[in-house]
Amino acid sequence: MNPECPEPSRRGKAIESIVSSSVAFPSPVQLVDTLQRRFRAFDGPLTEQLVRHPGRWGLGQVPATNLPDATTSSVCGFCATGCSLNLHLKEGQAVNLTPDPEYPVNLGMACPKGWEALSPLESQDRLTTPRYRESRSEPFRDISWVEAAEIFCERMRKVGAQWSPESCAFLSTGQICSEEMALLGAFAKFEMGMIHGDGNTRQCMATAVAAYKESFGFDAPPYTYADFEESDVIVLVGSNLCIAHPIMWQRVLANRRSPEIVVIDPRKTETAMQASQHLALQPKSDLTLFYGVARELIRRGHVDRDFVAAHTSGFDAFSGFVDAFPLEEVEKATGIPGSELEKLVETIGRGERVSFWWTMGVNQGYEATRIAQSIINLALMTGNIGRPGTGANSITGQCNAMGSRLFSNTTNLLGGHDFTNPAHREKVASVLGIDPAQVPSRCSLAYDQILEGIDTGDIRGLWMIATNGGHSWCDRKQFLDRIAKLDFFVVQDLYGNTESARHADLLLPAAGWGEKEGTFINSERRFGLVKKVRQAPGMALSDFSIFRLLAKAWGSGAWIDRWNQPEAVFHDLKEITRGQPCDITGMKDYAWLDRSGGCQWPVPESQVGQPEPQRRLFEDGQFFTPDRRAKFCFEPPAENPESTNEQFPFVLLTGRGTSAQWHTQTRTAKSGVLRRMYPEKCYLEMHPEDAARLNIQNGDSVRIRSRRGQIVTSVWRTPTVGCGRVFLPMHYAETNRLTQGVVDPYSRQPNFKSCAVSVEKA
Repeated sequence: MNPECPEPSRRGKAIESIVSSSVAFPSPVQLVDTLQRRFRAFDGPLTEQLVRHPGRWGLGQVPATNLPDATTSSVCGFCATGCSLNLHLKEGQAVNLTPDPEYPVNLGMACPKGWEALSPLESQDRLTTPRYRESRSEPFRDISWVEAAEIFCERMRKVGAQWSPESCAFLSTGQICSEEMALLGAFAKFEMGMIHGDGNTRQCMATAVAAYKESFGFDAPPYTYADFEESDVIVLVGSNLCIAHPIMWQRVLANRRSPEIVVIDPRKTETAMQASQHLALQPKSDLTLFYGVARELIRRGHVDRDFVAAHTSGFDAFSGFVDAFPLEEVEKATGIPGSELEKLVETIGRGERVSFWWTMGVNQGYEATRIAQSIINLALMTGNIGRPGTGANSITGQCNAMGSRLFSNTTNLLGGHDFTNPAHREKVASVLGIDPAQVPSRCSLAYDQILEGIDTGDIRGLWMIATNGGHSWCDRKQFLDRIAKLDFFVVQDLYGNTESARHADLLLPAAGWGEKEGTFINSERRFGLVKKVRQAPGMALSDFSIFRLLAKAWGSGAWIDRWNQPEAVFHDLKEITRGQPCDITGMKDYAWLDRSGGCQWPVPESQVGQPEPQRRLFEDGQFFTPDRRAKFCFEPPAENPESTNEQFPFVLLTGRGTSAQWHTQTRTAKSGVLRRMYPEKCYLEMHPEDAARLNIQNGDSVRIRSRRGQIVTSVWRTPTVGCGRVFLPMHYAETNRLTQGVVDPYSRQPNFKSCAVSVEKA
């Protein structure tokens, strides 16, 4: 045994002795560094072990459960379905898992990623110590947390002093806990003075946020998963539910009302193959389609006039607007035969309980917000909202994208508040006990604008947390070229070999799901508890601990001492939400949340009794706008910013590949089981007629070009992709060498789903 790592009993006494004398250390950072140097061979970061005196040394971590052999539960850390997993412990560490049969989300089911949730934590690629290099031409060297904190603070301050206080920014994520997001946003914006900070939820959910805010008055997905089982018509727009959200698809299969399932998607996806109607529209013709459907519903008398009169505004103007979209024009624009359009209209119009669901096929487009609102308009005009089996329902992507939307301090001030509202700034400042002047009075630049700011020299320092923009952002070469211009680039992640981490100056090793605690909020607004059931490797810390460490080194105010554990943050977030549509003041504590099997917001303190396990919004027809009415929002379709031509004759579609892949594969590629469930290398799907015309056979190598770059992949001939269209899974790094950086003007979400390309044999 290493002499610096004594037996557990002696080690515990030694640690306690050092912690007890922590008053001798000028800062918690130096205390942590001392402990890590003394016990560097210890299994797991010592900063995660010191639970007897969390307030004394400032990191406030909780241990893995002290039950040696037991079972506990935790919400999964992959997608926003928010399944609960039973974690089986041996000697206090999770060694296996099974789906939780009692949880109201997944009811004992799990997708392949859920079954393999522990595997990515065991990867040899884990980043286990802070690493730094003076210049990007040099190799990284391992450093202590003390040095890492000093470098972070010194170089961020230097950038701000040399250029301007607004020259530093952060890019966060929908993958970390709500409490961690709040701590990051508060530290970066209220203490460091970073005006600009956005998250990778800009790539998936920004459209839904913008659409709901304008139409409903607040970012409020109205549904519960039980609605999948209560609908008699289910309309899925740009959503491959079977692959992207397989547990939700299982809820559809549990529907006993023999629902009509309508899939609107350019591809014949796995979900479209199961549908009773598949409308394979021309890419990005959705807006024309839904305006034409609305016109025909009005013309045929399928409008809930009582609901519209009592609970909406702007319908008369909308009705006049859509009169310009007769079905014959819709047929030309969409390529959908008139008979199929008429069947869709009658299916929606005669349905008793119609639910509309959309995801990235809508959100990732150049006019995405208006498309989302055209779906919302259909639900409003037919009265399909606020009742079982109805709703205009955006399905979220990342495990905590909803937490990011409410608590990351990026697009909104904490708790869904508004940075530009003085009363909101006063409220948040009062809860935290800070000067309201510390709260920015204007909104951040969006993700794409931060990147443009690097190009112009306005952004010189960037802190990237739990995301991999070097892979996931559109026009990947441009992204990496921009990152190279930064004076200082910090990456905080589980792994040090991601496409983004390779370009960093400072690497901060983070703990992953299962190695920390906090809350996630799923697609249906359900808070779920995340538990710590593993020790992070080496010197890796939870994101919460890293943020506190840096905040302490920065010299942050007294509020950082109160936020010494995630649950302490949770209680302040409750108070911040008081009176908001997302009010959670009635959620007592973590133990209450655990006993409740998760809980959907809102839960105000005035709530009497235990909330129902499945709740939907707007049952009373009251929305969050000033007049309490939902708003019809619309405008003419925009011209496609990148149409096909002779040089680039194909439309490139992107999307989920398999249920075993996740985003940039940073984690799923670490599982041998998952890797065997999908192709190792990137591949192109192409219609057989197009392939035959180009003399391309299955397995041939092809060169795909766009206006931004070119890649070489193998090809798969399949009629699931229409003529003139090709498809690449989004999970491979090659794909985003081709995609374009055009964004929706309202949500600033990129147009990942449609760009022009050429294909030829390589």
